[in-house]
Amino acid sequence: QVQLVESGGGLVQAGGSLRLSCAASGRTWSTYAMAWFRQAPGKEREFVAACSWSGGNTYYADSVKGRFTISRDNAKIATDLQMNSLKPEDTAVYYCAVSSRGSWYAPRRAEYDYWGQGTQVTVSS
Repeated sequence: QVQLVESGGGLVQAGGSLRLSCAASGRTWSTYAMAWFRQAPGKEREFVAACSWSGGNTYYADSVKGRFTISRDNAKIATDLQMNSLKPEDTAVYYCAVSSRGSWYAPRRAEYDYWGQGTQVTVSS
């Protein structure tokens, strides 16, 4: 059984930083992608960032480009999301996801097979 466990969420003031981490267990894949999505209250879950299994390819939503950085831990199936210059509109539950098809370039929920339970990020103004 695949499990994705996120950590690192919390409360931060606008302009601050947080680092989210996600680790997968229960299965390995030859090629895969890892991504972060987020869901604010009353809104659809939206794509934030993704990277290929090697970490060599990354893709960001326009809203976070230049502020967030996704990275991979090549020793295991894990990813981090460094979030800088946070804004109140970044407030959401952040979800880690794995695409067994390696679809790092396709920012759609349907491309991702496995999901974490989510971690809350709250940015105060």
